[in-house]
Amino acid sequence: MKTPFKQREHLDYPEATMYQMVEKMSKTYPDEIAYEFYGKKVKYKDFVQRIDRCARAFVAMGIKPGDAVTLCMPNIPQALECFYAVNRIGAVANMVHPLSAKNEITFYLNISESKAVVTVDMFFENVKAAIAETGRDILAVVTRMQDELPAPLGLAFIFKKGMEYLKYPDIKNSILYKNFIKKGANAALPDIRFEKYRTAVILYSGGTSGTPKGICLTDLNFNACAMQAREAIGMEFKNGYKMLSCMPMFHGFGLGMNIHTVLIHGATCVLMPTFNKQSYAKALIKKRPNFIAGVPTIFEALLHIDELKGQDLSFLSGMFCGGDSLSVELKKSIDKFLKEHNANIQVREGYGLTECVTASCLTPRDEYRERSIGIPFPDTYYQIVTPGTDDVLLPGQEGEIILRGPTVMTGYLKNPEETANTLRKLSDGNIWLYTGDLGYMDEDGYVYFRQRIKRMIITNGYNVYPSQIENILDGMDEISYSCVIGVKDPRRMQRVRAYVVPVDGVKESEELKEKILAELSQHVAAYAMPKEIIFRDELPKTLVGKVAYRLLEEEANKE
Repeated sequence: MKTPFKQREHLDYPEATMYQMVEKMSKTYPDEIAYEFYGKKVKYKDFVQRIDRCARAFVAMGIKPGDAVTLCMPNIPQALECFYAVNRIGAVANMVHPLSAKNEITFYLNISESKAVVTVDMFFENVKAAIAETGRDILAVVTRMQDELPAPLGLAFIFKKGMEYLKYPDIKNSILYKNFIKKGANAALPDIRFEKYRTAVILYSGGTSGTPKGICLTDLNFNACAMQAREAIGMEFKNGYKMLSCMPMFHGFGLGMNIHTVLIHGATCVLMPTFNKQSYAKALIKKRPNFIAGVPTIFEALLHIDELKGQDLSFLSGMFCGGDSLSVELKKSIDKFLKEHNANIQVREGYGLTECVTASCLTPRDEYRERSIGIPFPDTYYQIVTPGTDDVLLPGQEGEIILRGPTVMTGYLKNPEETANTLRKLSDGNIWLYTGDLGYMDEDGYVYFRQRIKRMIITNGYNVYPSQIENILDGMDEISYSCVIGVKDPRRMQRVRAYVVPVDGVKESEELKEKILAELSQHVAAYAMPKEIIFRDELPKTLVGKVAYRLLEEEANKE
């Protein structure tokens, strides 16, 4: 197989925990800024001191190596401190979205057997109810965002949100974060050594429909991902460089790329606890980050923000898109936007799964192939096989994407059956991760993602790929974004339905529907044409901003 690129192999992965990697940066760049939060800047040397004091507090409260601690917070300083503090003492960070439903949080607490949970005051009622459902005594540590804001902003936050949050915590076995920290003043930290297969982090996947799966990840998984990413990006995360860290820490993309990759290379995380268009635009203009990474819906939003008109974005060195498919037309629109704003870059699409932390494949910096998700990271190997088998297919043949490398999970938490289905030892003696995604590779080793296998629509015996139709819809001037699903049909097995969100100012009409169908008919086979087009003001999103197609399927199948 010819390769126009030189894939570097055998990077030197240190035998170190995630905490130890950050601690190394505190000695190398003690006075560089580790993170910034609404103007409050914390140096690496001070960040590690804050991690250590938090680690002592966990020890003082009875947390031991191997215990799970649930972190249920957005991207705020206490979340970073707690994450690395849990790692510092050899415990397990169980990462949970703070907006999860009560029953979901109960599930996360139970399956991980968490001994403690750290959350923010505004989410405490939900967490408190979830703790009660477990029937166990779980330590609840309650943080407050205003404690980390500069004084004027902290007072404004309290005034805006009201005084009710100041009453927390109000249940047995709970404590405010600042009092929790004081508890650890005299505690001794354990001597934790690197263990290659120790579960350090649990992330969750597949919770939009059905029971979510806990993904067990190690220190090596995260450190390898961060080091591979630096090589694949093709430029240094220099000290002084900044990443606008908007993707949340409970998500592999957020934790792996927006946080850990930045911190083990001495760069700066500009923390954003929530995303909205105006605050994102303001942060871009004011903070001038060198790198931004997000899902397609974030970058699509940038195209329609008035505050960015005429702004100079030449400070951007990299824009990385993952978490969901980036349509060809949206990429063209983003690249045009970047050029018009003096940014000498293109958006680079990546691909990955939480089962290998996050990205494992990225479009090269200077070569883009239409619809390709790029080439594998160093030390990560892809193959295309007949779905569910180990029969390797030739270049250009479509099948299931499988991969192996040092970022692949150890397994699903307490789910040996799913683990055995997903991680398979093949005849070459290696463990391969079966992604459940359809794609192919060309003769040069570029990878092309087609569709989730489970998302493929079968109508009248034909395979229909929703992403192909969505690409065309999203390329129309009148359409903001779309989602295509299969709906149960007694005659066809499934029929194709398209949900469409028009751009601002465009109204639903029969004329627009006819225009959509006319456009699709030029690119899509007759059997794949949508039988229904449904207009919506917006579509449901997952907690990380993807269109929640499973919810639309559930809604349609109840009809």
